[in-house]
Amino acid sequence: MDIVLKLRELRRLRGLSQKDVAHLSGVGEKTLSSFETGERSGSLKLAQLAKLLAIYGVTEEEFFSRKIEELFDPDAISRRSREEQLIAGLTELPPRARNALLERFELMLDSALTVSGPASETTRLAERRPAVTAPHDTYHDVA
Repeated sequence: MDIVLKLRELRRLRGLSQKDVAHLSGVGEKTLSSFETGERSGSLKLAQLAKLLAIYGVTEEEFFSRKIEELFDPDAISRRSREEQLIAGLTELPPRARNALLERFELMLDSALTVSGPASETTRLAERRPAVTAPHDTYHDVA
């Protein structure tokens, strides 16, 4: 995702108009618009970017990482929420119970990786399999 799209989507995600952001940041409305359209993205100064990111509540590190793209992916948000709930529950357990669960989880991860193999190989095998289109079709996996 490029800088232009990130800036525009962050503003929209925060429910702000260009006029609102211009007023809060001190960056001119026309200037902001030209950044968001890509017309002047090359002339975006670090100080201007820092002001915009502060309004959007995003650090420079987050903005330039893939983490920011998760903000625009609803599935990533629900996955993260579920994972965060599980981790929160885990941290509330007594140390003995927490360690026992962590050991079991590590075993399950190892087993899953052993069974599925590397992700790229699994993907390649799935791409080579013929699509089953009717119940009378038969499919034999020769892995």
